Amino acid sequence: MARRTQDLSSLSDEELLDMRICDLQLSIVGTPLEARIDQLNGELAERGLNFRPHFWLSDDWFSPDGIPGIAIPFYLAHPRLIRLERKQLLEVEGGNKTWCMKILRHEAGHAIDTAFQIRRKARYRELFGKPSEPYPEFYSPKPQSREYVLHLDMWYAQAHPLEDFAETFAVWLPPKSRWRTRYRNWPALKKLCYIDELMSGLEGKPAMVQSKQRIDPLSQIRRTLRTHYQRKREYYGMNYPNVFDKDLCKLFSCDRSHRRNPTAAALLSRWRGEIRRVVADWTGAYTYMVDQVLQEMIERCRELELRLGSAPEICKRDAMILVALRTSNYLNSGHRRVMM
Repeated sequence: MARRTQDLSSLSDEELLDMRICDLQLSIVGTPLEARIDQLNGELAERGLNFRPHFWLSDDWFSPDGIPGIAIPFYLAHPRLIRLERKQLLEVEGGNKTWCMKILRHEAGHAIDTAFQIRRKARYRELFGKPSEPYPEFYSPKPQSREYVLHLDMWYAQAHPLEDFAETFAVWLPPKSRWRTRYRNWPALKKLCYIDELMSGLEGKPAMVQSKQRIDPLSQIRRTLRTHYQRKREYYGMNYPNVFDKDLCKLFSCDRSHRRNPTAAALLSRWRGEIRRVVADWTGAYTYMVDQVLQEMIERCRELELRLGSAPEICKRDAMILVALRTSNYLNSGHRRVMM
């Protein structure tokens, strides 16, 4: 039977932010996470692998060194916390099924690496690099490189050799994955072929490392949600809630005389496809990167309760320019922060 969780739905944002994470009383049982974990385990079984990682709720996604398990962020265990996460960080990492499964497969790559001590193999180091290489605070991806698979956003396989392995495993894992076709003529194909051969050799074998230890489970995290989000915003360099405020308030209006006009969030959502297409063409950025910038702007417009304050066509043009500038600034920063 699922453990009863605290009724968080009726709490305001301020009340939630003052709660300690250890007091949330959350469980994976009875949430959509159960079905997603079952799907991951099913994919491992279809590949003939006996290995199953263990799972627990924590403050972020991670698979600890030396422990073949996967921590899942607490907010995915309750819809009210998903809403708070989006409000605080402008996005919900793993917030839909497709995204969640991508991350679970990635973390399963780390877990199986630990379980079978794969990183110790000479061929691993030859293909992916030295796993002992220090993790950088930032990495500088090469978007056109075909040495790496494309799985999570921001070319994450390029962040570190361990991430390269986990990303490659995640691409290989789904039994219906068409990786041979997708990566034909890519140098990354040799990494996928190595994992295919390696995993065939592990079929039916027990894990060498079977620790069920949990690092930073919810019950041990005593900081408040307010502190948690302050730290995450600082880490990711988000000057929230002022990321877009100045420019958005120039572009749209919060004047009461415009209160009957369409909302800025609705307009940007309506124009989203056109803006995404045009800005991607202008900047050369991937459309999903442009879409990320757009999503952040839409969320902030909703928070600020902004509305149309000028002619729609002029506003659309200026919105395209603003999105293009934000996207270009991001591209020209030259580095991406490694996930916590």
